[in-house]
Amino acid sequence: MNKEAIFHENTNRYVYAKSRECLAFKIRVGKKDIKRCRLCYWARTSPEEKKHVDLHWLYRDELFDYYGVDVNYSKIARYQKYYFLLEDRKGLIKYLTVYGLQEKEPEDGFFEYLYANQGDCVQIPAWAKGQIFYQIFPERFCNGSHKNDPVNCEPWGSPPTRENYMGGDIRGIILKLDYIKELGAQCLYLNPIFKGDFNHKYATTDYFEIDDSFGTKEEFRELVGECHKRGIKILLDGVFNHTGIHFEPFEDILKNQEKSCYKDWFYITEFPVTVSHHNYECVGAYKWMPKLNTSNPEVREYILTVMNYWIEEFHIDGWRLDVADEVDGSVWQEARIHLKAKYPHILLLGETWGYGLRLMTGNQMDIVMNYIFRDAARDFFALESINPLELDHRLNHMLATYLPEANDGLFNLLDSHDTERFLFLSGGDIAKLKMAAGFQFLFPGAPSIYYGDEIGMTGGNDPDCRRAMEWEEGKQNKELLKWYRTMAKIRREEECIQGGVYTTNICDKVKGIFGFVRYKEDASVYAVFNRSSTREELSVPVLQEGSYRDVLTGEKLETEAVIMGEHYYNEDVLAYGGKITVSMNPYSMKVIKKCMGGKEHEKNKKNTGNYHNDNMLGGVNRLR
Repeated sequence: MNKEAIFHENTNRYVYAKSRECLAFKIRVGKKDIKRCRLCYWARTSPEEKKHVDLHWLYRDELFDYYGVDVNYSKIARYQKYYFLLEDRKGLIKYLTVYGLQEKEPEDGFFEYLYANQGDCVQIPAWAKGQIFYQIFPERFCNGSHKNDPVNCEPWGSPPTRENYMGGDIRGIILKLDYIKELGAQCLYLNPIFKGDFNHKYATTDYFEIDDSFGTKEEFRELVGECHKRGIKILLDGVFNHTGIHFEPFEDILKNQEKSCYKDWFYITEFPVTVSHHNYECVGAYKWMPKLNTSNPEVREYILTVMNYWIEEFHIDGWRLDVADEVDGSVWQEARIHLKAKYPHILLLGETWGYGLRLMTGNQMDIVMNYIFRDAARDFFALESINPLELDHRLNHMLATYLPEANDGLFNLLDSHDTERFLFLSGGDIAKLKMAAGFQFLFPGAPSIYYGDEIGMTGGNDPDCRRAMEWEEGKQNKELLKWYRTMAKIRREEECIQGGVYTTNICDKVKGIFGFVRYKEDASVYAVFNRSSTREELSVPVLQEGSYRDVLTGEKLETEAVIMGEHYYNEDVLAYGGKITVSMNPYSMKVIKKCMGGKEHEKNKKNTGNYHNDNMLGGVNRLR
């Protein structure tokens, strides 16, 4: 038994409340080391009523396997003592307690979950799970009215710089809502629209006003209404880590210096204050963006007032919160307490470029921007700097690190206003972008399209990634647009993709082929990617025998029997019922779906029951 690999602690990462009556448990063990993992639990007041439940295998990264189980209670989960029984593949049994591994069944040293308070429950809005985002940089999306064009506005499509304007506005977004709806997007994320300096508006000067170059509050109210008529949610960008130098409180400091009543709103390092990064803390030594002191109760109250105003007055559906991991966490804790009490269905989306678990333990963000996913997709598909095995390890480590409740809502992006376009990184290779988009749409979480990716826009890092949207149809890649619409349609129609189990079933690092299965109850979808320059014939292991079809081509496929002695990825934890032989072109993907219907559908429901527990994962009893 790999003792060093075994780990559990009663913190949110390993045990948390999904509701007041349901606890989710997780444990880490050595890769391919444990045959059986069992939870023994009981109420502190009823030690004679011990219950046992087997944990299910969840994920596998380079070094570890992760097991988990949800335990439902008839009453509020409280004072729950527990320990684990672990049996390795040689039959050796150990018990894990607070004291570590024990040889005999323990009599003390138990873990304990004390009380599931309402505020402890890790829940994200149901609408946010598996939905499709569309990110818009307002100044470059569409110019719907020349009446609000800034002075010296340049022609649409001019080379982007950090200073120039091209006239994109709210009216332009309204005009293109049918296009966005047809694309399949379900939620808009708008980069900042409040009054601010520069074309990006991340240097906010007035949080209660729309920037004149974008339009009016009336137009914004119309935008929200038109979105909601089409079933589209809308998030605004909240830039509360820093402001612009023309923000009234900062201007007051420049005017009144030490006598300013706002001097504690910022991190002033010396007086007199001038516009210089030597006088105050700012973002990346960028003097135009002084950092707010978000630990100041007055600043915190101001931020909450702003957030509440736009929800209450304009009915937005939530906030994307800029550099959320650099803001005092108490701001987001109060936002969650006060705003969620009034508007339980709003979404709080935090920006972070690393692991965001600290933000997603139930008391701050609902979800985060998943740059961990973006980096893995970039490295595998665009740069080809990692092989399928490395991709698998990174993805599973990410999923295992986050809480299952959050995984279904993670904001999975390929690029953004802060990065190079994916097509730029892939050298303009449309086939690579199609694979990456397919991967993005079929993977757990919520895929995000950065405006223009769907028609083949390219561009280097900021400001080049912020080019004007190409609306001339002759210059749009229509085949790529159709591909995005198809991927969105598949995601919307397949529940197992929106919120089903994810498991890797193909990982050939020599040929460059990667594949995974998404399944939920009696539905399953397989995604296979050939990231190589040669045509490949391969076997796709599937969980059930029977008839399948290629969703993209309509081709019907039949299973063959798996052959003893052949190696199938993760076969020790997946009970494969057959295999499908397919041929794949270079740099292509397949989406394969189990054909279910009529008598076959009822037969499979009767024979297999819940796949997660019985047929597909097989629990610990199916481990080989």
